[in-house]
Amino acid sequence: MKNKILMFTVLCAFFIGAGESMAGGNIKAGKIKSSTCATCHGSTGQGSADAPKLAGLDEAYIKKQLEDFKSGARKNKMMNMFSGNLDHMDMADLALYYSSLK
Repeated sequence: MKNKILMFTVLCAFFIGAGESMAGGNIKAGKIKSSTCATCHGSTGQGSADAPKLAGLDEAYIKKQLEDFKSGARKNKMMNMFSGNLDHMDMADLALYYSSLK
């Protein structure tokens, strides 16, 4: 029985694949989706004078901020507009990608 549980765990880990978190985000997808964000936040998430640094921030924090922008709980004209087009998976992908950067 222990061998079956171990094998199941190994297979699950294999099928989840590299680049995915437990929350379902995918780093590769997040990198692709981040091209829209790069204009303000920079291609490596380092930010600019007008936009904060995202690289290395906590994944859950980034996702929460995107959710708040989308719902209108947090106000910023540009971010409210851009986040309005994001779904749950987009937010998870972007959050995982930016949190993975140095």
